[in-house]
Parts: sequence; structure tokens; C-alpha cells
Amino acid sequence: MLKILRINTRTREYTFEDLGAYAGLGGRALTSRIVSQEVPAGIHPLSAANKLVLAGGILACTNAANSGRTSVGAKSPLTGGIKESNSGGQFAHKLPKLGLLAIVLEDKPEDGADFTTLLIKKDKVEFLDAKNLVGKLNYAAHDVLKAAYGDKVVTALVGPAGEQCLMTANIQFSDPDGRPSRSAGRGGLGAVMGSKKVKAIVLDPEAKDSVEPADGEKFKTARKRWLDILMGHPVTSQGLPTYGTAILINIINEAGALPTKNFRSGRFDGASKISGETMTETIKARKGAYKHGCHTGCVIQCSQVYNDKNGEYLTTGFEYETIWGFGANLLVDDLDDIAVMDRTCDEIGMDTIEMANTMAMAMEAGLVKWGDGKGVIELLKKVGTKDPLGRILGNGTDFTAKAFGVDRVPVVKNQALPAYDPRAVKGIGVTYCTTTQGADHTAGYAVCQNILKVGGDVNTLGKAGQVEISKNLQVATAAVDSLGLCLFVAFAVLDTADAVSVIADMVSGLTGKPYTADDVVALGVNCLKDELAFNKAAGFTAEHDQLPAFFRNEPLPPHNTVWDFTAEEMQAAKIA
Repeated sequence: MLKILRINTRTREYTFEDLGAYAGLGGRALTSRIVSQEVPAGIHPLSAANKLVLAGGILACTNAANSGRTSVGAKSPLTGGIKESNSGGQFAHKLPKLGLLAIVLEDKPEDGADFTTLLIKKDKVEFLDAKNLVGKLNYAAHDVLKAAYGDKVVTALVGPAGEQCLMTANIQFSDPDGRPSRSAGRGGLGAVMGSKKVKAIVLDPEAKDSVEPADGEKFKTARKRWLDILMGHPVTSQGLPTYGTAILINIINEAGALPTKNFRSGRFDGASKISGETMTETIKARKGAYKHGCHTGCVIQCSQVYNDKNGEYLTTGFEYETIWGFGANLLVDDLDDIAVMDRTCDEIGMDTIEMANTMAMAMEAGLVKWGDGKGVIELLKKVGTKDPLGRILGNGTDFTAKAFGVDRVPVVKNQALPAYDPRAVKGIGVTYCTTTQGADHTAGYAVCQNILKVGGDVNTLGKAGQVEISKNLQVATAAVDSLGLCLFVAFAVLDTADAVSVIADMVSGLTGKPYTADDVVALGVNCLKDELAFNKAAGFTAEHDQLPAFFRNEPLPPHNTVWDFTAEEMQAAKIA
């Protein structure tokens, strides 16, 4: 049976514990349950009382397709509420080989303590001096670890932003190619890891244990059907593998919902220059890879390897959100500049969505001109250095806006909005307002029904049906995150009648216990209840479930719609 490894970062003591009351959980359900049960809601997120939980999903110990996502949980330095940040990479699949479901970092070293590298083995933890890594960018730090442990070593890293405990700091996980390219990006959880003076976590390359399903035949049958479902849907078998998530640039732009120049318009004149189609053409011309998995077992292959003009590797995981944020929202239409911004964020260890919106605040303040991609790159490089401006920018959108007197600030619960304008995709606006996570599109991806017409059809500019869609999707997403599945499986699941039952059968085959579609739903519901209870205890009220006033007051071209939901309507989107 898999265990939970608890590490006290101050005393350097550790214990391997049975799951106990946490049995039956995984991924987000586990991180949120531990945080809600063990972290006092009123504490400072960088205090010793906070805990950082890294957990694989329930199915991460299996070879089910797209089951390798890692959940990271804590009280967020950015939002002040509970947080789960989700990442690809090899970490979740490697944990079970060590007999582990999760790692919990507890307490906090004394002031002035040195950073540590944690080497996790099956029956012990080694606390190694991290002086050889401190101050290094993530790729250089990972190269040091590869030299010590092999090219395919599985790691979790914080960059200079995490070392400085900045609120945009993420955690970078290693991918199947041995690059630290996958991000648990949102919410500043890299700052929590940095506060505990952990620079890197290394999972023992020698660990090779496997978890065998209790009912092998049942699991095998369900796994095969699961693969057929994913490979039989046009989005997961054709659209995403060919153009990546950036396929959405042209689609959302045409819908008039692509936030442009800090959410002033829903269309960007330069959209075609930064689209998924252009990205794929560029990748092919430069001998990169337009199909690429973010973790072993990914069959959707929506990641990619993007080379520079000289054919040299530049970045991977070049996502729609990043391209929008550093592109349309800043009026930048040079895909190479945006790729450098993406790589810079991965190197320093920063969330690209938060930093892209932060750069919009810098443009509003006149620090750099709209459309100046090279200027943005130079600003990004200041984060993690001794430059005081880097400290300001590295603390995110709202912090930077306050520092420079900017009043057009697209945040909810202090977290910056992603790449869909809520006035033109109203279902996603409901999610931005009501999710426990701060503005987060992945928490309830209503773009499916609003724009893509997957899993239903609703008028994207109207209010009808949006609250119920968002509420149901938030439950489904919490379940998907808890199972360790990639969010993009939802496209196929929403359009396939037996998909949820097949997922339940995979869990049942793994555990040897009955598990139904109702249990999948309950997994999501209970996860959200844990999160809502924590946020309520942390002081969140209905007043926090609102978009900034300019969304209500300013019509969005080209449809000239406004955000018109009431506070009472937003509360109806929450689990009772």
C-alpha cells in the first residue's frame, strides 16, 4: 500500500505513514484534505504552520492513459486561500515506485538556514547541501542534478523567484525528455517551497517498484476502453495533437473573446501570427516536435518542442495561455519573443499567466510600451535578481498595480485572469468568480459548452445555463484532478456516455473494491467542500466572488457585452 512521506524541514526528521483517514484520496482531493485538516486557515502562507503537499492522483500508479498529473497544495501566498496547482511531468508516476502517494513538507527552518536538496529514497530521506544549486536558473540547476543522478532524473525545483519567496513563484517538474519544463504554476506555491528552504526534490532513480491492480482483468478491460474513448474524439485525437492548446488562439479570437490590451477588446489584429497553426508551421520548419507528451503515458500529445531560428531548443509546453498573455494581451505578435518569455519564466520559476498580466500592469504604468516584446523580456529577467523592480514584478499583477498606481487590474481573489474574457464567455466568468482557487479557467472550463460546443451548447453571450454549467464542471474538474488525469480528457468524457463509468471501473480494478460513477462525482464534491470550508475560515465571503468593476461597466468589443451577473447568482454556483 502506498504511503505518505512527511518531512519536517526544520528538524530534518521524517516519517512514512499509512494513509489512514486519507485512504481513497489522491491528487487534489488529498492535497486539499490535508491542507483543510492540518493547516490553520488564518496563518501566514510563508509561516511554519503552512504545509506543502505534493501528491499523485489515484490512478498515477497505473498505466492508464493520461494519468500522470501531479497536484501541489498549500495555503496560497497569492490568494490567501487554499490552493491546488496541477502539473505534468514525471513526478506523479515516479512517486509510486518509491511506495509513495504523497510528500508533505512541514515546519520551516530557522532564519538564515541554507537551502537543501531532498533526495527521496524508498525507506529514507537524505538532506543534501544545495549550495551548488542556489541562485541558478532552473535548467542549469537541473543539469547539475542530471550530472549526479542521470539524464532521466525526476525532480521538482524552485528557481530564483521561489528562493526569494515571490508570489508568482512556481514549481518546475522534469518532463520525459529530462528537462525542467512542466509547471505547477498558479498561486505562488514555489514561494511556500522556498520558505521551507527546499531548492529541489529528487526522486531516487533506482526506485522501480510497481503497483499491481487488485483485479487485473477488470482494470485492463477498462483501460482499453478508456484509450478508445480518448483516441475516438476529434479534439483529443486530432486538434490538440496537431496544434496544441494554441489551436484556441484563432478560435477564441474569432469568437470575440480573446483579451487584448489588458482586456480592452476581444479581438487581436495579430492573432494569426501567434496562432497554433503558425506555431505548428514554425516548429516543422525548424525541425522541432509539434506532438509531445508532458508525461509518460500521454496519448493526447498536445505539448511540443519549439526551436529558435537556428534550430536550437528554446522551450516546450508552449501553451495557449502563455501565448495569449504575452501576445494579444500585450499587443506582441512575434512568436519567437513570446517563446523567449515562456523560457524565461520557466528558468526563473514564475507562473506565465500571472507574469503576463503583471507585464500588462507595467505597460499601463509606462515602464515599457505596448507591443514591445524585447522590453518585456528585459523586465522579466529582473525577477529573482537583487533589482528592487524585480521584487515588485515578481509579486504579481495586483502588487505591481498598487506599486505603480494602476487601477485596471484583472484579478479575482488576487489571482490574475486567464485567456478568456468573461464578458464574451460568461460561463468561464462564473468559474473565475466562484472557484476556490482564484481566477482559474481550469477549475470549470465552460469554454467547452460556450465556444467549442463540446458536452452541450449554450449562448456564450447570455446568462442562461451558465451557473449550472460552471457548477457541474467545477465538480467534474475536482474529480479529474483527484484521479490524476489530464484536464483535456474532459473533451472526450463530456461527449461519451460511458466515460465516467469507465473511469470508475479503472479505479475499481486498481483497488479491487466497488467504485461507481457516483463515487467519482462524490470525490469532486467532497474536494470542493474541503476547499470552501478552508476559504470560509480564512475570511473569504461573497464579496470575494466578484469580477473587477470594469468588466461590469465597460462593453467589450466586438459584441459590446458586459458582465451582468449578480452576487446572489454567483453564490448559486457553489456546492452547498
